[in-house]
Amino acid sequence: MLKTMLKTVTAAAMLAGSAIAVQAAEYTIRATANSNENDEDYDGLVVFKNFVEQASNGAIEVEMFIGTQLCSNGAECLQGVADGSIDVYISTSGGASGIFPFVQVLDLPYLMADDRVAETVLENGSSFVQKMQEMTLDASGGAIRLMTIGNTGGWRNFANTERRVASPADMEGLKIRTVVADLPQELVKALGASPTPIPWPELFTSFQTGVVEGSKNGITDIMNMKFPDAGLKYVTLDGHAYMGALWFMNNEKFMAMPEDMRRVVVDGFYQLQQATFASPKRKSIAAYEEFAAAGGDLYVPTPEEKAAFKEAAAPVYDWFKSSVDGGGEIFDALTAAVADAEQEIDAARQADMK
Repeated sequence: MLKTMLKTVTAAAMLAGSAIAVQAAEYTIRATANSNENDEDYDGLVVFKNFVEQASNGAIEVEMFIGTQLCSNGAECLQGVADGSIDVYISTSGGASGIFPFVQVLDLPYLMADDRVAETVLENGSSFVQKMQEMTLDASGGAIRLMTIGNTGGWRNFANTERRVASPADMEGLKIRTVVADLPQELVKALGASPTPIPWPELFTSFQTGVVEGSKNGITDIMNMKFPDAGLKYVTLDGHAYMGALWFMNNEKFMAMPEDMRRVVVDGFYQLQQATFASPKRKSIAAYEEFAAAGGDLYVPTPEEKAAFKEAAAPVYDWFKSSVDGGGEIFDALTAAVADAEQEIDAARQADMK
């Protein structure tokens, strides 16, 4: 009897609390990610939702839509952000490149050496991020803000079904899956392989049937999609590109909030960014172990081999600067930020070693 009464009282209190929270919420943020609950995007949104709702004392409610409930691709989702039907959307650089071609700078190969460099360069307030934010607002006519750049899947590495790749010569003739964007296709061609655009949901079958023989993905994506079961056996840990996650928000929605609420949202995106920086590091450990246990071949290029990949890919830099609207401007911003980050990190490292 007592247990029943306690359960009833507890349930009533929970319902009352929910009702209070709903009544108190003055702002609702509809956020979507075209992924699943195993993805870093989801991890980031959970942290964002929790922080923003608590820090605003319930004044802001965050509604999460994971998958394709609100929109199904980059162009459609970004249009939703622009017209206000979606408040927050996370996109890869490839997904946003049709509207913001300059964001493909994140896909330029071998410019950022490791996590420490990438996370310093992508920190909000850095000269590079500020330039990206300015260009995004300008290109969207003031409709879309870039709130932060996180990570979605670690680093892109070359993987294939045929052989170990230790040099650009080993790429010769391989059919490599890319997204429908110019930069990754230019990179694959520069390395001697054949770029083949394939929709992500079709990639498993494409490996099985030989339509493509390789891809450029992070290890967590490879294992989440069970690509080894489709014949993917070789991964070269060349880390040619950091898998940046671009978090966009409707600018009118953001600016309509009072300053104290905007501060909460900005701080929420900082928390989200840190969560997505950390999540792939943890998940990749288990993914690499699982890949190796299934008989997969993991190869780490030597510094000399990695330098050969960078040299072979160099024409892509010139192509980007001359062919992409805003390419030269954003390339200079990134390379300058990388140089500053490397100097800062090296100084801190030397201090820590004394």
